[in-house]
Amino acid sequence: MRKLIPFLMACICMLSATAQVLNPAHWSFNAQNLSGDEVELTLTVKLDDGWHIYSQHSSTGGPIPLQVTFDESKDYSRVGAVREPKPHEAMDEMFGVVVRSFDGTVKFRQKIRRTTGKSFSVKGSLYYQLCNETSCIAPDDVPFEIKVKEAAEVATVVAEVASEVSESSESSESSESSESSEYSEYSESPDDKPAASESASGGLWAIFFGALLFGIVTMFTPCVFPMIPMTVNFFMHGNGSKRKSRRQAWFFGFSIVFIFTVLGAILSLFFGPEVLNLVGTHGVTNLIFFAIFIVFALSFFGLFEIKLPEKWVNKSDEQADKGGLMAPFFIALTTVLISFSCTGPIIGGALVGFATSTANRWVSLLTMLGFGIGFALPFTLLAIFPSMIKNMKSGGWMNAVKIVFAFLELAFGLKFLQMADLYWSWHLLDREVYLALWIVIFGLMGMYLLGKIRFKNDEPVEHIGVLRLTLVIATFSFVVYMIPGMWGAPLNGIAGFLPPMDTQDFNIEKLVVEHGGGNGGTVTVGKLPADRKYADKLHLPTGFEGFYDIEEAKAYAREVGKPVFIDFTGRNCANCREMEQVAWTDPRVKKLLNEEFVICALYADMNDIELPEEEWIVDGSRTIKTLGRRNLRYQIEQFNQNAQPCYAVIDADGNQVLPEVYIYDPAKSANSKADGMAQFLEKALKQL
Repeated sequence: MRKLIPFLMACICMLSATAQVLNPAHWSFNAQNLSGDEVELTLTVKLDDGWHIYSQHSSTGGPIPLQVTFDESKDYSRVGAVREPKPHEAMDEMFGVVVRSFDGTVKFRQKIRRTTGKSFSVKGSLYYQLCNETSCIAPDDVPFEIKVKEAAEVATVVAEVASEVSESSESSESSESSESSEYSEYSESPDDKPAASESASGGLWAIFFGALLFGIVTMFTPCVFPMIPMTVNFFMHGNGSKRKSRRQAWFFGFSIVFIFTVLGAILSLFFGPEVLNLVGTHGVTNLIFFAIFIVFALSFFGLFEIKLPEKWVNKSDEQADKGGLMAPFFIALTTVLISFSCTGPIIGGALVGFATSTANRWVSLLTMLGFGIGFALPFTLLAIFPSMIKNMKSGGWMNAVKIVFAFLELAFGLKFLQMADLYWSWHLLDREVYLALWIVIFGLMGMYLLGKIRFKNDEPVEHIGVLRLTLVIATFSFVVYMIPGMWGAPLNGIAGFLPPMDTQDFNIEKLVVEHGGGNGGTVTVGKLPADRKYADKLHLPTGFEGFYDIEEAKAYAREVGKPVFIDFTGRNCANCREMEQVAWTDPRVKKLLNEEFVICALYADMNDIELPEEEWIVDGSRTIKTLGRRNLRYQIEQFNQNAQPCYAVIDADGNQVLPEVYIYDPAKSANSKADGMAQFLEKALKQL
């Protein structure tokens, strides 16, 4: 059990690392020539308040210790082990062992003996875990390089980690002599090194399993869940032997892992992390997804049958009986592509790290691999079971299942059409139209389950079984649940599937707010400047008003003396709509946003809005000319995030009030999402 606790802690660390990019450890290094040929290396870490790092000599079963690794070199040899100050020691009830840790400014020292009189560099890496009272940061390799001058020059050379420049304080310098006297005389024993290696390996396994868990959770997001009927139907009604069906199912799962791990990383590496956002939000891709769902729906209704060309089937059968693998690969590719707009909050941080940091690329690849396996696992199981079911006794029930899934495909396909509708501002599928179509579709599905509607190959429904009756009750209950949405009810349970509330023409809440009867805080409608940029094209949720340009928001925040709440959102972001319905409408959140913050919504997918030429940004070999790309670039550079929704708080000068951001977590309930956002906002206000 004690060995399991560090693993669970590391899992929590991984989740924290993917949700936000924190760097509370600021490292600096120096080398000082001593008498003779000896040189003393000093590795100094300055920790932010509340954070601590663990000793190199942590007890077995405890937290992950600091590990300092030096690259081999012919220019020097190490003298003894890395020395450290006396750590804080305390019995930890969770780990069940004595935990040794440091906080504040800590210096680690290593003596080396030079074998050359010329200048040289000492290279290596640090592997460590950081924790505070509420969370931990997953361990990672931090490379360092320390330059040692020629033996004739008695000087100190300071070399800093590429990602952080640390400023030494006067207090830390004055206490240096006292720290030296408190240094432990720990020595590196043969048993210490395997323990460190085991800890590093354990950290990587924690990252892998944490990503795998998140991959499983994403199955229930609005972009991924609609793929279930397509998957089940394909493998239930495919042709071939039981053995071949299972091979297809396993190949389907392998294809998902391959696409996520390899193609996702390649796209991010060569085209930048924005490409994944573009795939999930662009109007063209969403029209393609809509067409795929409609084609499958019509096929399931019996209009035609989807088959691979006979030529392809015969050719693949000739090659060692491996036929039929192109279709499951196509289904896998479609599943992955369609999921990008919802899986962004999970994989966004990993892909940003892969594209921007060489040191983190292996960790990012491992994250993608774990996420891909977790994502593929439920679909693979769903693919295997239908391949077993189809070998059972056939009957009318199989056709009934296919027709029910056809209704589901038709309903879910509309989600992608409305995303394309939003992208090009057609206003064909506003919220009430979308809801009306869903009410009709699911109403017809309920009638079909009752036997009032029959399709080709259907058998007469002579009696209603318990299972079918349960489905009928659930279907009509869902229809009744959606009806209030026609008048503006939030419908939190399906908010991620619906168009934004501001597309609805008749909204009772909006009418109440506009006539001064709103609650949950003072609404700022009409109090902001009328000439705000993009206010004629972009909108915030009902009951909220704000800016759509970060510079305008900061200028206004300076006038009113409030912080800026940044909402990184998207017109086609399903998770954004869900957060707006389940978290923004919470009375506490609504009151805080409207009274204490200046709201700024930065749309990351508005690439049809061209920026004035004077606002173009030259980024390497490309020029950013659209509002969406500029906002996404700002999100990546300032907050190291590329997924939406993402929320941050800055002051009027653009400084981040909190080191963390708040992002969408599909595993949380609606109440937890609202509580989390309220706590995030309250914490930000306390920091001011």
